[in-house]
Amino acid sequence: MSALRLIIGNKNYSSWSLRPWLALKMGGFGFTEEVVPLFENGFVEAMDAHSPSRKVPVLIHGDLTVWESLAICEYLAELKPEAYLWPDDMEIRARARSVATEMAAGMTGVRNAMPMNVRRRVENFEPDAAARKDIRRILDIWEDCLARKQGDGPFLFGHFTIADAMYAPVVTRFQTYGINVDGTCRRYMDAVLSLGPMQEWAEAAADEPWVIERVEL
Repeated sequence: MSALRLIIGNKNYSSWSLRPWLALKMGGFGFTEEVVPLFENGFVEAMDAHSPSRKVPVLIHGDLTVWESLAICEYLAELKPEAYLWPDDMEIRARARSVATEMAAGMTGVRNAMPMNVRRRVENFEPDAAARKDIRRILDIWEDCLARKQGDGPFLFGHFTIADAMYAPVVTRFQTYGINVDGTCRRYMDAVLSLGPMQEWAEAAADEPWVIERVEL
């Protein structure tokens, strides 16, 4: 099998990069990674060599290029079915795909008001109306999935799936912006944050030299 190579943005800021990176780690894939710092001189030119979208993340597998986070995760699920990146049951898998796609396609209120910044802790943050609406919807999704889940695992569908990969950056945002979360949702967040790959990502983010000033304000 050809080697897998993932092109990502800064680990401190790139929520979209975290998603397939985490799926690769949790799926037990061997891969190499290359960081192209966001908003640095030469970013667009560097991405021209990797993806028609000129955006991160990008997965390169032999002669194949796959871009967009969810598409990369879907490809990984097909590449290695034994990783169980989606639930086995068709109906449960459909639900998992629905909540993953809802995250990928929406939640702009949270994205705009709460950009990912793994290193930073925001004191006394007050989300605006759009962010509050998204936060409530996300918590409703988590509560519903956790109430319905089968199996003993702590994740949205029991064992780790692509749905968890899609919400992992939200978990970091709720943590760093001090969003009040309790009960089953708090336990879910703790399970995600305690994953070895999530801790590895956070440690790497803390060591990065790049700073995006507008996200630090």
